[in-house]
Amino acid sequence: MQVSAIKHTAAVIALTMLFSVTLTAQDVWTLERCIEYAWANNLTVQKQNLEVSRSGNQLLQDKLDFLPSLSASFGHSLNWGRSVDLQNLEIIRNKLSQSTSASANASVYLLDGLSKLYSLQSSRKNLEISIQEVERLKGEISVSIAKSYLQILLSQEILAAAEESFQSISEQRDRTALLVEAGSQPYTALLEIESQLASERVQVVTAQGQVTANTLALQQLLDLPYSPDFRIAAPDISLTAASYTGGNTDDIYASAQSMPVIQSARLALEKGDLDLRTAQGQYWPKISLSASYGTFYSSSSYAPDGSTYPFFEQFRDNINPAISIGLSIPIFNNWTVRTNVKNARLSRQSLELDLRIRQQELYKEIQTAVTEAGTYLRQMEAAMANVSSMEESFRYVEEKFNAGALNGTDYTVARTNLFKARSEYIQAKYQYVFQLKIIDYYKGLPLTL
Repeated sequence: MQVSAIKHTAAVIALTMLFSVTLTAQDVWTLERCIEYAWANNLTVQKQNLEVSRSGNQLLQDKLDFLPSLSASFGHSLNWGRSVDLQNLEIIRNKLSQSTSASANASVYLLDGLSKLYSLQSSRKNLEISIQEVERLKGEISVSIAKSYLQILLSQEILAAAEESFQSISEQRDRTALLVEAGSQPYTALLEIESQLASERVQVVTAQGQVTANTLALQQLLDLPYSPDFRIAAPDISLTAASYTGGNTDDIYASAQSMPVIQSARLALEKGDLDLRTAQGQYWPKISLSASYGTFYSSSSYAPDGSTYPFFEQFRDNINPAISIGLSIPIFNNWTVRTNVKNARLSRQSLELDLRIRQQELYKEIQTAVTEAGTYLRQMEAAMANVSSMEESFRYVEEKFNAGALNGTDYTVARTNLFKARSEYIQAKYQYVFQLKIIDYYKGLPLTL
């Protein structure tokens, strides 16, 4: 019984640990998960999606505008005093009378200078612009999240370096204390090490605070409530000169022409062309076709033999169908159409400049990103070489200090220089990685680590 109970308890513990590991794994946020979550939950993206829906509604309405308009009316009136018999147009005096009328009307434009067609095409462009705006927002959110994500990884590596330095100084303090007790080192050496240990503790606390601040910043970008248990995946980022894939500025710029910021400006220019044609269509005559079908009843009307004229017989006999064609020719309208055309042409020119401005800005941004990527690569390589040199120098200093041939001041200076070199390398590495992600963004590649 005891063996069975022990096995049961062990099984429960194993399942609990497995479940805990599963939950922990699920709680780790990768860069891809952060980006997808932000796309789905960002309020600005949701608002722009409403604009997409509204543009879709307008496009549907412009399609329906090609259909004829149809209306129906029904009226009933009571008249006393002087009135008119609708059947024979005679004046009726001092007599209460009733009349009922019903009609249906339909009309459609046969020619309107193609204004409706251009308006439909303009609405289609406007829908495409709204969709591109959603993609632009998603791209900007992806870059912001990638930057914040890398800031967390940067601060975590600096924290790890600070903790390693603190642990090393702590162990050295213990060894120095033993040497002081043995008389191999003066008491001042212990004081110097303890002073350095206090400084290292400050660096650890500062690094921990930076990790917390950067984690909070990412959670705010995701619109998540702050949680100290929030964890991100830490991929292995090993970089060398061979990993540089920045590319040529002109090649990247050619790839970036499909970016939403350029596509939306190009679509806006095409929409401006259509709006200009719509305005010019107001110069043309308009031809419309109308049809109506109506009837009426009057209590003052009588049959030819003088008998009462029943309601439904009057409705049947008074049916009046009609069809008409209308022609409207614009002759003078206070220069309204001319002014609208001039303004539409100016708007089109402004949109053309907007496209050129965005293209210029994009080229400069790509140029800067490529240049900075190369700069950060060289900084990273120099910092890496500096770390190797400082590590070798520190090993030499540490051996001499342990042998009592070096004072505590020189030891702490060497330890500080090593930590500084490692911090500079970590910063250069993540600056370089971020620039590579920016270049991937301009190339239209997904942001991954």
